[in-house]
Amino acid sequence: MDMTDLAQLSFEAALKQLETIVHRLESGEASLEDSINLYTQGQDLKAHCEKKLADATARIEAIQQNDAGDAIATRPFDPAAAVASRAE
Repeated sequence: MDMTDLAQLSFEAALKQLETIVHRLESGEASLEDSINLYTQGQDLKAHCEKKLADATARIEAIQQNDAGDAIATRPFDPAAAVASRAE
């Protein structure tokens, strides 16, 4: 798979391919050369999935509400603030 094809993959499709590669590597049935190629493809797919997740996180917005619970605005998602509020 070349980088052009990889860029066109959805997160779900890339993750499915990555899972297939992991199963093939874990089975031990691939030759050494095939294992190296599979590992390299897996690294590319992993990086692609991480980028897709980072892009998605950047697009998430938190909804701000007034005292009545009405949505009044949105603000960029702050993962650190979300973790801190869950700890309280």
